[in-house]
Amino acid sequence: MTLTTHAIVGAAVAQLFPEHPFLAFSAAFLSHLTIDSLPHWDYDPKSMSKDSADPLATDMKIGPQFFIDLCVIGGDAILGVVLSVVMFSFWLFHAPVPIVLIGAMAGQLPDLLQFVYFKTHSILLEPLQRSHKFVQKGKSLHIPAMRGIGLQAALVSLILIIESFLLRLP
Repeated sequence: MTLTTHAIVGAAVAQLFPEHPFLAFSAAFLSHLTIDSLPHWDYDPKSMSKDSADPLATDMKIGPQFFIDLCVIGGDAILGVVLSVVMFSFWLFHAPVPIVLIGAMAGQLPDLLQFVYFKTHSILLEPLQRSHKFVQKGKSLHIPAMRGIGLQAALVSLILIIESFLLRLP
């Protein structure tokens, strides 16, 4: 999934708990792994070096391509946070901005921690990395980018419809 999708879904989940920031953060963080378990499209960073024998040995090599990847990934992350705040705080639901930010960022956090793991191979992050790899195993769709983005837009639309229904319940 793209970071934009993770941010929007994280914000949607977090706004269900506007009075409980820790619960909002936790639910948004878990939403990342939940939607990553669905078959999905994702862009493939060119600086990524994968070890098919040991998936935990994956790394992103620092070099010219890394900085291009960093711009793409950073732009995706920023787009997700901005769209989340606009959609959930100002347009559709009027949720508190801090909760939306907590949700959007927590929804993206597992991928940031994955990058930290790539660079450090920290034993503390290994369980999260194993979980991340486990839920994503075999879920990558090798389809054109526009179709993949369209599928994620459909997922976000479904989440928004469900969210609208949940927030109208007494």
